[in-house]
Amino acid sequence: MNRVALDLGFIQIYWYSIMILLGLLIGLITIYLEIKKQKIDTDFFINLAFYTVIIGIIGARVYYVLFNLDYYSHNLLEIFEIWNGGLAIHGGIICGGLFMIFYCKKHKVNTYRILDICVVGLILAQAIGRWGNFFNQEAHGMLTTREALLSLPIPKFVVDGMNIGGYYYHPTFFYESVWNLLGFFVLIIIRTYSNRIKINLKSGQLTGIYLIWYSLGRLFIEGMRTDSLMLGGIRIAQLVSILFIILGVTLIILRQKNKNASLYIEKSKKRLTIKH
Repeated sequence: MNRVALDLGFIQIYWYSIMILLGLLIGLITIYLEIKKQKIDTDFFINLAFYTVIIGIIGARVYYVLFNLDYYSHNLLEIFEIWNGGLAIHGGIICGGLFMIFYCKKHKVNTYRILDICVVGLILAQAIGRWGNFFNQEAHGMLTTREALLSLPIPKFVVDGMNIGGYYYHPTFFYESVWNLLGFFVLIIIRTYSNRIKINLKSGQLTGIYLIWYSLGRLFIEGMRTDSLMLGGIRIAQLVSILFIILGVTLIILRQKNKNASLYIEKSKKRLTIKH
């Protein structure tokens, strides 16, 4: 499989980079449409998105490098070669999320409401971005057979792409992409129909649902991977997934108990400034 999408001689454009950027673009468009729908100040969102994307990408790369210091300490220049892979989404979520909280607090905008809007676009971006791993033939699972893969609901071109060095591997990137895509529709349905079925979804709870949904899938899929970031004998992604699930459950419970927590659906035409 050719990892290079376009070779201009002086520069090569990799499929990995294209899929990451495509995921970011579609995710941001999804978020922007909801921002417009809720009549939130677009200048605020554009500035927030610009800085969050940059910090998220840096965080994802630093996170990956830190858990591969044995390699990168002897290959310093490769730290900057993100087109070769090596963006850990957990690092991006943590760094990007912390910056969003800081930025919203600074501008006195409802942090929970903004997070709820952004996680819907984020999980869609994750679903698309995972395909970068396909072209790099990375983030795959354990050895298997072609027959076993064809017996599963996996597209044939994905099965063919899992032939790496004459051996077939489980396309864990594909499993996670499908899981995230399903999560996107789950969040959209909850967000759209919660008020119609008399569920008083409070701001912050959609973020909790995202944390639980994504982390449950990652927890199990990570156990199949052969290239997990490790800390001793512990798969870091599984540990972080468990922490995210706990955080998600806690967030849902605390927001439900908070009588001052605003409902997610708000028809105000004014700039969002509710701080609860």
